[in-house]
Amino acid sequence: MILLQVNQLTKNFGADNILSNIKLEIQTRDRVALVGRNGAGKSTLLKIIAGHLSYDSGEITKPKGVSIGYLAQNTGLESELSIWSEMLTVFEELKQQEKKLRLLEQQMADPSVYEQEDVYQRVLKEYDQLQVNFKDSGGYQYEADIRSVLHGLNFADFDYETKISTLSGGQKTRLALGKLLLTKPDILILDEPTNHLDIETLSWLETYLQSYEGAVLIVSHDRYFLDSVVNQVYEISRNRSKKYLGNYSRYLEQKAEDYEKDLKMFERQQQEVAKLEDFIQRNIARASTTKMAQSRRKKLERMDRMDRPLGDEKSASFAFQIDRPSGNDVLHVQDLSIGYGKNDTISSHIDFSVKKGDSIALVGPNGIGKSTLLKTLVNKLQPQDGTFKFGSNVTISYYDQEQAELSSNKSVLNELWDEYPMKMEKEIRTVLGNFLFSGEDVLKPVSTLSGGEKARLALSKLMMEKGNVLILDEPTNHLDLDSKEVLENALIDYPGTILFVSHDRYFINRIATKVVELSKKGSTEYLGDYDYYVEKLQQQEELAALERMEQGEQSHEPTQKRSHKIDKEAKKLERQRKRRVEEIEGLMESLETNIQEKEDLLCDPDIFQDHEKVQDINESLTKAKEELDSLLEEWTELEELLQEEQ
Repeated sequence: MILLQVNQLTKNFGADNILSNIKLEIQTRDRVALVGRNGAGKSTLLKIIAGHLSYDSGEITKPKGVSIGYLAQNTGLESELSIWSEMLTVFEELKQQEKKLRLLEQQMADPSVYEQEDVYQRVLKEYDQLQVNFKDSGGYQYEADIRSVLHGLNFADFDYETKISTLSGGQKTRLALGKLLLTKPDILILDEPTNHLDIETLSWLETYLQSYEGAVLIVSHDRYFLDSVVNQVYEISRNRSKKYLGNYSRYLEQKAEDYEKDLKMFERQQQEVAKLEDFIQRNIARASTTKMAQSRRKKLERMDRMDRPLGDEKSASFAFQIDRPSGNDVLHVQDLSIGYGKNDTISSHIDFSVKKGDSIALVGPNGIGKSTLLKTLVNKLQPQDGTFKFGSNVTISYYDQEQAELSSNKSVLNELWDEYPMKMEKEIRTVLGNFLFSGEDVLKPVSTLSGGEKARLALSKLMMEKGNVLILDEPTNHLDLDSKEVLENALIDYPGTILFVSHDRYFINRIATKVVELSKKGSTEYLGDYDYYVEKLQQQEELAALERMEQGEQSHEPTQKRSHKIDKEAKKLERQRKRRVEEIEGLMESLETNIQEKEDLLCDPDIFQDHEKVQDINESLTKAKEELDSLLEEWTELEELLQEEQ
């Protein structure tokens, strides 16, 4: 069923055209992402669809009765009620039905009613109808739904009688999201819903949205989240929209494929045009060929000329360099306690080491002290207990997620130039140009910049410092998806050491060589990226669950026997992995033979002269190599796990 259609929609702000001829369709169970550069008009389109903003032309149609729920960026829930009372307001109609049911029950117990058969039957009929409607509307489970959503959004440890007005901005934002989820609109519109969510809460939200009964329309810069949730992508670029089927990764593939295809078609047409024009020029004056030339001229005039396909819009371009390398031992943290003041300890017993070339992600729930730890390491806060020590020749460059130091009334140009006064203005402008500040943009006051612009300016300052250790607190916040990719590539090529905090799991996967998890008990190190970290957690949970089951069901058995069963389960898992390794090795051997045969075919004169055969062989060759790479990656991971278990 079609829930919403947007057709030929246009929006202007003064003389600036923001959206042109936008088309979009949402059906039941669709999971739609809107993507595009910062400033492309994504949030504007969401506000228009939600009815919070007018539009200049076009139309938006939806069937009568279709409900829309909208949550803007960083929208906090402002209320004087308690957490529980505010969530209950969503179910006011059900509460009224419940009161009516209790009233009818009292009437049915009244002798003056049940002694009159006709009156009693009328009340009984009304009660039955209301009870069915109450049940179908979720009347017997709405309190459980509230608890489930609050638990998923990390409010499980809160007193539900806590006044919302006493909570932080991030907590209010999560409650606003929770309240909207409980309303269960037909179309759920979310603008950057992953802000203020830790990784555990993000995973819960992904699962919730995957099973959501209605449709979902999302703007998000979290690629891991988009890949997990959406099945359609609408790109807003150069004021227009284009639809792609699949998740975000599939959208990127299709976009690249479409560009290559369109470019080839354009070049082919250009060649045809050139041939026609050349023929006309050479033959139009000859009596014997003038008719043919005129015929080709008409063909040329009738031809629907293609425009050269536009590539990606300009992206930031930068690289991080170092002045001199650090020593091999970069940082040693021992039994460190952190917090604000002497009596406000946030986290303690933190132990980890950083070696030259490491790229370490700090993860853990919100409020556990990740940003506090970074501020302690850069001497913005004093440690409460324990020690940390940097190695020789360490020079630190620190990125603050709050960008607190970028609030001056200086121009963008002077903000950077004042710190490097010996540089020529042209050099400073070149650096700023690499971060998409060009022309008059460099004269804007820093205080008026958007979050994304401040992030790019902060990164430009970081690049100029040339420190050999980067300490980064949420570096991808406020960056659009293209800028994130540029940052990732720059960090992957960075020759120094990185310690960072991020909620962007895709970013962690690309950058991290090690994960340090902070918890109330201290810190735990995991050698690998985010997916490896999650896998190890799952293994720990499985073994813990197995041990709890053994203790609960067979507590009378000796400890040695329970331990034997746990060990048996672990060995079973090890055998499965070994079998899979053997299977992969066989598949890889077969693929390598297949690849060699195809490469030999390409050297055959009878083959390489047949362009269609060459194309078919190249396509199958590419597919085989991709499959081989995928198997090799899986084989490597399994081998590492088997070595750890030995």
